[in-house]
Formats: sequence, structure tokens, C-alpha cells
Amino acid sequence: MKAPVTVACVQAEPVILDRDATIEKLAAIAAEASGKGAKLLVFPEAFIPAYPSSIWARALAGWDEPGAKEAFALLARESLEIPSEAADRLGEIAREHEVWLVTGVTERDPEHSGTLYNTLLYHAPDGSLALKHRKLVPTNHERLVWGQGDGEGLRAIETGVGRIGGLICWENYMPLARFALYESGIELYIASTADDGDLWQATLVHIARESRSFVVSPSHFQRASSYPEGFPLAALLEDVDVIGRGGSAILAPDGSYLAGPLYDEEGILYAELDPARLDEERQRFDPAGHYHRPDVLSLQVRSHGQPV
Repeated sequence: MKAPVTVACVQAEPVILDRDATIEKLAAIAAEASGKGAKLLVFPEAFIPAYPSSIWARALAGWDEPGAKEAFALLARESLEIPSEAADRLGEIAREHEVWLVTGVTERDPEHSGTLYNTLLYHAPDGSLALKHRKLVPTNHERLVWGQGDGEGLRAIETGVGRIGGLICWENYMPLARFALYESGIELYIASTADDGDLWQATLVHIARESRSFVVSPSHFQRASSYPEGFPLAALLEDVDVIGRGGSAILAPDGSYLAGPLYDEEGILYAELDPARLDEERQRFDPAGHYHRPDVLSLQVRSHGQPV
């Protein structure tokens, strides 16, 4: 980082299982956040078209569960293909507002459409797709929804606002995945998530202190009442109110909170990140620098099965 930058950590409810409407909601939020000076906008895990909550996604394990196949098919149809007009629209939004846009999506590979991926997309201010990271290991019920990712996006990239990279939800518990980001010089660590538990906050504090980076963690917010009429697994949502309560936050490199955590409502958290904080905290600990022993310990990352 060369200069202070304002970031926006977005906790918003998608237009559930409606890809195009969710993207247009994202566009409106981007206009608001960029209007307040934000140059980096980060949206939650699987924001497009909605995070598949365990409340209903667990039904996908039932061999003959009524509505399960139909619910998965709906999620697949509303997922984001790359390339596609929907993916191009995200680039247009980044370009229109001259921001870095980081978005969690369920990705559908047009060449192998039977498998979905939990993916984090990084669009540059010129509208280009600068980085794509697929979640390495889906967590718990997510293994019924998404396939395993690879190491292609397991790095930080240089941007005009700092070196940015990130992991998705419980990938952040994978020590080697975190270290891959540290070794690539990360300064702004994205930790998009669907974990709304209190213990997640301890995880964010640890990551900030271990990486000595700024941490931006948008969390998903959902209400059962927002699901579309006719949702195939609607019976599982009966007597349910809030599905994902959020917990979004922005942290400094010493683990202190700059904004949040935010619970039980939609909102945008803002913080101005000062690069001097990186230098101050890395004086005593730099995980891939003076506090690393590459002569003793080393990490090899493979992209599509090949060493990076």
C-alpha cells in the first residue's frame, strides 16, 4: 500500500436465487459506496445468487427428498457462468465506479456444467477479471452443493490500493492456504464468509494478527421470508426467521476492529486503511519475512496440478 484507501465491507441480502436482480442490487450498492469514497468493495460468500444455507441444503443428501433436485437445479440455473453477460455486468459495475470489486458467487463452468463452485471474483477498475479463486474444500453441507477448487487463485495480486487476496469462510482455518497468501505479500486480506457465529470473530482477530494485514470480512445476511414463492424446499423454512445474521467486520493488522461486527441487518461498513499500520505491526512479526525460516520450512502451491 502506498496511500490510505477507503474500503466498503457489504452486508446485504441478495435477491435470493435471482442472479440478474442480485447483480442489479449490487450495482446500486456499488454506486452508494463509491459515492462515499470507497475504492474497494467486498461482498459476502456466494452472494450471487444466494448462500445455500444448511437449513435447506441438507435436504440434498436425501436420495428421494421431495424438492431437493429441483432446488439444486434452480441454484444451478441462477449461478454465474464465466464468461457470460452476467459476469460482464460485474466488470461494467467496477469500471463505471472505478473501484475494485470483490464478489462471492456460485460459479457454473459452461464446459462442465454439472459441477458448481464457490468462487471469489476480483474485478479491476478497468472492468477486467483480475483474479478468480475457487474454494478449495466446501464445508459440511456445502459438499452437497459445490465441487473442490484448485490453487489457481491462491495468491495476492498487486492493485492500485494494495496487495489483495483472500480465502472463503472455513478455508481460513487451513494454515497452508493462509500462508500461501502471506508468502505472496498480502496487505488486504479478504475473508468472505457465511459463518455468523460468535467464534468467527476470534478467527478474524487471529488472521489479522498472524498476517499483519488489514482484514475485510463480509458475512451473509438472509431471511426466510425473502425466498421466492414456490421455492422447492420451502417447507424447511417454516418457522424460521433470520437464516444468516451477518457479523461483517473490518480489522486492523493488530487485530483491533475498525468497523463492525454488524449483526441482524443489512449495512455497509466503511474504514480508511492507513498503510503505516502495516509497517508498525510488521516490525515485530512478518509471517513470510523476518519471522519465517524458508531454509527449514517451505510451501509449494499447485495450480491445476502444476507447481505455481
